[in-house]
Amino acid sequence: MTTNAPRFWRCIPQRYNLIGTHCRSCGEYIFPPRNLCPTCRRVAELEEYRFKGTGTVITHTTIYNATEDFERQTPYDLAIIQLDEGPRVTGQIVSCPEVKIGMRVRPVFRILGKEGDRGIIYYGTKFAPLADFSYESEKSLSKK
Repeated sequence: MTTNAPRFWRCIPQRYNLIGTHCRSCGEYIFPPRNLCPTCRRVAELEEYRFKGTGTVITHTTIYNATEDFERQTPYDLAIIQLDEGPRVTGQIVSCPEVKIGMRVRPVFRILGKEGDRGIIYYGTKFAPLADFSYESEKSLSKK
């Protein structure tokens, strides 16, 4: 029996490390990584970049009815997160009783799922609230 589990840690490093690209020509940070800068196009000078992973929740939703692979996790929160470096990513929010727009988050390493009859577990990045986030800072964001 073969499994695709190694592809998650060998072939998709951005899943574990939030690795993207940085264009030295225009300063753009890109996630997921690309071979071509969407701003500079062919004159781009791209380099691999590891994102810190901290960011701000731009919008969010709660999933109550999920596909078969995720139905045991329902309900769960998904958010679009603007990383501090600029790109926006979609990620699951964990360890948080109530997700708020403007909430600061940090990356955490968690189980993403299981694969095959053997139950091979694969891991990846999810997001959790930053310890120093206060809802007072959220109020100041909503006034802007």
